[in-house]
Amino acid sequence: MKRAIGIVAVTVAATSCAQIAALDPDALWKIVGGQCVPQEQAMGRPGQCTSVNLPEHYAILKDISGISQHLLIPTERVTGIESPSVLEPNAPEYWADGWNERKVVADSLGEPLAGNQFGLEINSKYRRSQQQLHIHMDCMRTNVIEALASYHDAPLGKWKWDTLDGARYRIMRVSSLTHASNPFRIVARDHPGSEAMATQTILVTGAGPSPDQDGWLVVNSGMDVNDGSGTAEGLLDHHCLLAEAH
Repeated sequence: MKRAIGIVAVTVAATSCAQIAALDPDALWKIVGGQCVPQEQAMGRPGQCTSVNLPEHYAILKDISGISQHLLIPTERVTGIESPSVLEPNAPEYWADGWNERKVVADSLGEPLAGNQFGLEINSKYRRSQQQLHIHMDCMRTNVIEALASYHDAPLGKWKWDTLDGARYRIMRVSSLTHASNPFRIVARDHPGSEAMATQTILVTGAGPSPDQDGWLVVNSGMDVNDGSGTAEGLLDHHCLLAEAH
Protein backbone atom coordinates (compact mmCIF):
# COMPACT_ATOMS: atom_id res chain seq x y z
CA MET A 1 0.00 0.00 0.00
CA LYS A 2 1.34 3.41 -0.91
CA ARG A 3 1.83 5.88 1.93
CA ALA A 4 2.76 9.44 1.07
CA ILE A 5 4.11 11.03 4.23
CA GLY A 6 4.55 14.68 3.39
CA ILE A 7 6.85 16.21 0.81
CA VAL A 8 9.95 17.98 2.10
CA ALA A 9 12.83 19.61 0.33
CA VAL A 10 15.24 16.69 0.20
CA THR A 11 17.52 18.75 -1.99
CA VAL A 12 18.33 20.86 1.05
CA ALA A 13 19.19 17.83 3.18
CA ALA A 14 21.41 16.39 0.48
CA THR A 15 23.72 19.42 0.60
CA SER A 16 24.78 19.06 4.25
CA CYS A 17 28.24 17.76 3.42
CA ALA A 18 28.79 20.66 1.07
CA GLN A 19 28.86 22.92 4.11
CA ILE A 20 32.14 21.30 5.16
CA ALA A 21 33.85 22.96 2.21
CA ALA A 22 31.41 24.16 -0.40
CA LEU A 23 34.02 24.73 -3.07
CA ASP A 24 36.15 21.63 -2.45
CA PRO A 25 34.71 18.22 -3.42
CA ASP A 26 37.77 16.58 -1.86
CA ALA A 27 37.30 18.18 1.57
CA LEU A 28 36.27 14.97 3.31
CA TRP A 29 39.20 13.04 1.88
CA LYS A 30 41.63 15.77 2.89
CA ILE A 31 40.33 15.56 6.46
CA VAL A 32 40.33 11.77 6.70
CA GLY A 33 43.21 10.78 4.43
CA GLY A 34 45.31 13.87 5.03
CA GLN A 35 44.82 14.40 8.76
CA CYS A 36 42.89 11.73 10.70
CA VAL A 37 44.65 8.65 9.32
CA PRO A 38 48.22 10.02 9.60
CA GLN A 39 47.59 11.20 13.16
CA GLU A 40 46.10 7.85 14.13
CA GLN A 41 49.08 6.05 12.61
CA ALA A 42 51.67 8.33 14.21
CA MET A 43 50.14 9.12 17.60
CA GLY A 44 47.14 6.87 18.11
CA ARG A 45 44.82 9.87 18.01
CA PRO A 46 42.04 10.46 15.46
CA GLY A 47 42.69 14.16 14.90
CA GLN A 48 39.58 15.93 13.65
CA CYS A 49 37.72 12.64 13.42
CA THR A 50 35.69 11.13 16.22
CA SER A 51 37.49 7.83 15.69
CA VAL A 52 39.66 6.01 13.17
CA ASN A 53 39.47 2.22 12.81
CA LEU A 54 42.51 1.31 10.72
CA PRO A 55 41.94 -2.50 10.78
CA GLU A 56 38.39 -2.07 9.47
CA HIS A 57 39.31 0.73 7.04
CA TYR A 58 36.94 3.50 8.14
CA ALA A 59 36.80 6.71 10.13
CA ILE A 60 33.89 8.44 11.86
CA LEU A 61 33.63 12.22 11.47
CA LYS A 62 31.09 14.61 13.01
CA ASP A 63 29.27 16.49 10.26
CA ILE A 64 28.94 20.21 10.90
CA SER A 65 25.28 19.96 9.91
CA GLY A 66 22.94 18.80 12.66
CA ILE A 67 23.31 18.13 16.35
CA SER A 68 24.04 14.43 16.00
CA GLN A 69 24.89 13.67 12.38
CA HIS A 70 28.11 11.75 11.79
CA LEU A 71 29.71 10.35 8.65
CA LEU A 72 31.38 6.99 8.08
CA ILE A 73 34.22 7.52 5.62
CA PRO A 74 36.66 4.92 4.21
CA THR A 75 40.30 5.39 5.14
CA GLU A 76 41.25 4.57 1.55
CA ARG A 77 40.27 6.49 -1.56
CA VAL A 78 36.78 5.31 -2.53
CA THR A 79 34.80 7.73 -4.64
CA GLY A 80 31.23 6.74 -3.85
CA ILE A 81 28.34 4.32 -4.30
CA GLU A 82 29.46 3.61 -7.88
CA SER A 83 32.96 2.44 -6.88
CA PRO A 84 33.53 -1.20 -7.93
CA SER A 85 35.66 -1.73 -4.82
CA VAL A 86 32.61 -1.76 -2.52
CA LEU A 87 31.43 -4.95 -4.25
CA GLU A 88 34.70 -6.85 -4.05
CA PRO A 89 34.54 -10.13 -2.08
CA ASN A 90 36.77 -8.84 0.72
CA ALA A 91 35.48 -5.25 0.74
CA PRO A 92 34.97 -3.64 4.15
CA GLU A 93 31.45 -4.03 5.50
CA TYR A 94 30.77 -0.31 5.76
CA TRP A 95 27.04 -0.68 6.49
CA ALA A 96 27.57 -3.08 9.38
CA ASP A 97 30.40 -0.86 10.63
CA GLY A 98 28.16 2.20 10.52
CA TRP A 99 25.47 0.34 12.40
CA ASN A 100 27.94 -0.78 15.05
CA GLU A 101 29.07 2.83 15.48
CA ARG A 102 25.54 4.20 16.04
CA LYS A 103 26.42 5.04 19.65
CA VAL A 104 28.21 8.18 18.44
CA VAL A 105 24.84 9.58 17.36
CA ALA A 106 23.18 8.56 20.63
CA ASP A 107 26.05 10.07 22.61
CA SER A 108 25.57 13.40 20.81
CA LEU A 109 21.94 13.35 21.95
CA GLY A 110 22.66 12.10 25.45
CA GLU A 111 20.16 9.28 25.13
CA PRO A 112 19.94 5.88 23.41
CA LEU A 113 18.21 5.34 20.08
CA ALA A 114 16.08 2.34 19.20
CA GLY A 115 17.02 0.49 16.03
CA ASN A 116 14.17 2.01 14.01
CA GLN A 117 15.09 5.52 15.20
CA PHE A 118 18.56 5.36 13.65
CA GLY A 119 19.42 5.45 9.97
CA LEU A 120 22.36 5.16 7.59
CA GLU A 121 22.19 6.73 4.13
CA ILE A 122 24.28 7.22 0.99
CA ASN A 123 23.43 9.55 -1.89
CA SER A 124 23.79 8.89 -5.58
CA LYS A 125 26.77 10.25 -7.50
CA TYR A 126 24.57 13.04 -8.82
CA ARG A 127 23.20 14.17 -5.47
CA ARG A 128 26.35 14.46 -3.42
CA SER A 129 28.87 17.22 -2.91
CA GLN A 130 31.95 15.16 -2.01
CA GLN A 131 34.04 12.77 -4.08
CA GLN A 132 34.83 10.42 -1.22
CA LEU A 133 32.36 7.76 -0.15
CA HIS A 134 30.52 8.78 3.01
CA ILE A 135 27.55 7.23 4.75
CA HIS A 136 25.35 9.59 6.73
CA MET A 137 24.52 8.46 10.28
CA ASP A 138 21.65 10.16 12.09
CA CYS A 139 18.15 10.01 13.52
CA MET A 140 15.20 8.91 11.42
CA ARG A 141 12.25 11.23 10.94
CA THR A 142 9.37 10.19 13.18
CA ASN A 143 6.83 10.08 10.36
CA VAL A 144 9.17 7.87 8.32
CA ILE A 145 9.48 5.52 11.30
CA GLU A 146 5.69 5.31 11.37
CA ALA A 147 5.45 4.77 7.62
CA LEU A 148 7.94 1.90 7.76
CA ALA A 149 6.39 0.21 10.81
CA SER A 150 4.36 -2.22 8.70
CA TYR A 151 7.59 -3.76 7.34
CA HIS A 152 8.46 -5.15 10.76
CA ASP A 153 7.22 -8.61 9.72
CA ALA A 154 7.77 -8.34 5.95
CA PRO A 155 9.17 -11.47 4.27
CA LEU A 156 12.96 -11.48 4.24
CA GLY A 157 14.73 -10.78 0.97
CA LYS A 158 11.67 -9.51 -0.96
CA TRP A 159 11.37 -6.02 -2.45
CA LYS A 160 8.15 -4.06 -2.04
CA TRP A 161 7.55 -0.65 -3.62
CA ASP A 162 6.22 2.23 -1.55
CA THR A 163 5.97 6.02 -1.58
CA LEU A 164 7.88 7.92 1.09
CA ASP A 165 8.19 11.69 1.09
CA GLY A 166 6.56 11.86 -2.32
CA ALA A 167 9.27 9.67 -3.87
CA ARG A 168 9.22 6.02 -4.90
CA TYR A 169 11.37 3.56 -2.98
CA ARG A 170 11.61 -0.18 -2.83
CA ILE A 171 12.03 -1.72 0.61
CA MET A 172 13.48 -5.07 1.68
CA ARG A 173 13.80 -6.57 5.14
CA VAL A 174 17.08 -8.40 5.75
CA SER A 175 18.50 -10.32 8.70
CA SER A 176 22.09 -9.12 8.20
CA LEU A 177 24.03 -6.21 6.72
CA THR A 178 27.06 -8.25 5.68
CA HIS A 179 28.21 -10.56 2.87
CA ALA A 180 25.31 -11.38 0.50
CA SER A 181 23.03 -9.05 2.48
CA ASN A 182 25.38 -6.08 2.23
CA PRO A 183 23.11 -3.30 0.89
CA PHE A 184 25.60 -2.39 -1.85
CA ARG A 185 25.51 -5.97 -3.13
CA ILE A 186 21.72 -6.25 -2.83
CA VAL A 187 21.14 -3.13 -4.92
CA ALA A 188 23.90 -3.98 -7.42
CA ARG A 189 22.18 -7.25 -8.34
CA ASP A 190 19.55 -5.22 -10.17
CA HIS A 191 21.86 -2.36 -11.18
CA PRO A 192 25.07 -3.98 -12.45
CA GLY A 193 27.94 -1.72 -13.40
CA SER A 194 29.26 1.59 -12.09
CA GLU A 195 27.05 3.71 -14.33
CA ALA A 196 23.86 2.09 -13.03
CA MET A 197 24.98 2.19 -9.39
CA ALA A 198 25.91 5.87 -9.72
CA THR A 199 22.20 6.76 -9.93
CA GLN A 200 21.20 4.88 -6.78
CA THR A 201 20.57 5.95 -3.19
CA ILE A 202 20.35 3.60 -0.21
CA LEU A 203 19.06 4.00 3.34
CA VAL A 204 19.26 1.41 6.11
CA THR A 205 17.27 1.45 9.35
CA GLY A 206 15.99 -1.05 11.86
CA ALA A 207 12.86 -3.00 10.96
CA GLY A 208 11.90 -2.54 14.60
CA PRO A 209 13.39 -1.37 17.89
CA SER A 210 15.72 -4.40 18.16
CA PRO A 211 17.28 -5.28 14.79
CA ASP A 212 18.95 -8.39 16.20
CA GLN A 213 15.43 -9.79 16.45
CA ASP A 214 13.55 -7.61 13.93
CA GLY A 215 16.14 -7.32 11.16
CA TRP A 216 16.92 -4.25 9.09
CA LEU A 217 15.22 -2.44 6.22
CA VAL A 218 17.13 -1.61 3.05
CA VAL A 219 15.41 1.33 1.35
CA ASN A 220 16.48 1.95 -2.25
CA SER A 221 15.61 4.25 -5.12
CA GLY A 222 17.37 5.90 -8.01
CA MET A 223 17.22 8.53 -10.67
CA ASP A 224 16.01 5.80 -13.02
CA VAL A 225 12.76 5.51 -11.02
CA ASN A 226 9.68 7.60 -11.69
CA ASP A 227 9.56 10.11 -8.80
CA GLY A 228 13.01 8.91 -7.70
CA SER A 229 15.24 11.74 -6.51
CA GLY A 230 18.63 10.04 -6.21
CA THR A 231 18.79 10.83 -2.51
CA ALA A 232 17.15 9.33 0.56
CA GLU A 233 18.80 11.77 2.95
CA GLY A 234 15.51 13.59 3.44
CA LEU A 235 14.24 10.52 5.33
CA LEU A 236 16.80 11.31 8.03
CA ASP A 237 16.22 14.08 10.56
CA HIS A 238 19.33 16.17 11.09
CA HIS A 239 17.46 18.13 13.80
CA CYS A 240 16.61 14.85 15.55
CA LEU A 241 13.21 16.03 16.72
CA LEU A 242 12.42 12.60 18.18
CA ALA A 243 15.02 13.30 20.88
CA GLU A 244 13.40 16.64 21.69
CA ALA A 245 10.07 14.88 22.13
CA HIS A 246 11.42 12.76 25.01
